[in-house]
Amino acid sequence: MTNATRGWHASSLDDFTVTEVGGPSPARSLPLTLEELAGEDPQMLRNIRCAHRIADSNVSVLIQGPTGSGKEAFAHAIHLASRRAARPFVAVNCAAIPETLIESELFGYKPGAFTGARREGLRGRIVQSSGGTLFLDEIGDMPLALQSRLLRVLEEREVVPLGSESAISVDLHVLAASHRNLREMIARGAFREDLYYRLNGITLELPAVRERSDKERLVQHALAAETGNGRPAAIERDALQRLLAYSWPGNIREVRNVIRTALAICDGGVVRALDLPREIRDGEPPSRTDGKSSGFPVSLAVTESGPCDSPGPPHNRLQAAERAALVRAIEELHGNMSRVAAELGVSRNTLYRKIKRHGITPVRRA
Repeated sequence: MTNATRGWHASSLDDFTVTEVGGPSPARSLPLTLEELAGEDPQMLRNIRCAHRIADSNVSVLIQGPTGSGKEAFAHAIHLASRRAARPFVAVNCAAIPETLIESELFGYKPGAFTGARREGLRGRIVQSSGGTLFLDEIGDMPLALQSRLLRVLEEREVVPLGSESAISVDLHVLAASHRNLREMIARGAFREDLYYRLNGITLELPAVRERSDKERLVQHALAAETGNGRPAAIERDALQRLLAYSWPGNIREVRNVIRTALAICDGGVVRALDLPREIRDGEPPSRTDGKSSGFPVSLAVTESGPCDSPGPPHNRLQAAERAALVRAIEELHGNMSRVAAELGVSRNTLYRKIKRHGITPVRRA
């Protein structure tokens, strides 16, 4: 391992992918896999297990979660985990397309079907997704009349483009998502009950960031994703505590935007509290158990020169010895946490509690 500061994101609880800051930028245009989305939050881990089990089945999936919680990323990850991964993933945001255009966008049209139509016609999103996955985001915003037509397509597995009399057979796998309470919409007559049960084979609930137990992992992941610009990056402990204390109403989307902006304006690649938005900066950070504050930056790794993310001097020699043993085992076993736990004779849960208490962030060497 070089002496360069390293960022990281976890692809599973035991397998850490290392990104060297200053090297090639991570390919952020590539969609994340289910393992990369897992984190350590129990609800997310349950979602990942369920998603793997139904990815290759004909079970329809409804993804519920607040705006910005990563519903499209999760749907794309399910697609990648399925046998349809080599085929198209077609996403349609039902809330973003004007009501007057959504029908032609979904079902397509023949040349001359209406005034202003393309001369060559249009293959609709449903036909484009045939053999792959159709993701209907914000399905609760689809007009009622189109809900009825969509239900017919799902039942008959064929679509009739506007202006055509011939049906086109399609191989459909539909994932849907909404931040709305669809059951309440059904009660108000704003959403078709039959369509709801057709889409809702299984519901996967994505938690809001404020409800997740792995917020620090999300912050570190966002930092690692933005550090391909040739300079090291770290977060001061006070800034990190304020990020963890914030409620994140914009969820994962807001986390990424805040980290991206903070890195753009910070000095020396170190994010400090003053680099954060006012609503985060003015919040009260969690109190430290030792009653002290630290101005030292929290880096994202244990490097060859030693750990640089320690929360401060150990309280006593026993804690110092335990921390040294943990760091040594992690280094010697190249960050393989299953082997580290076995070597130290503890469970993985106990190991993770200990490394968190000592302020150690493990990485698995490339």
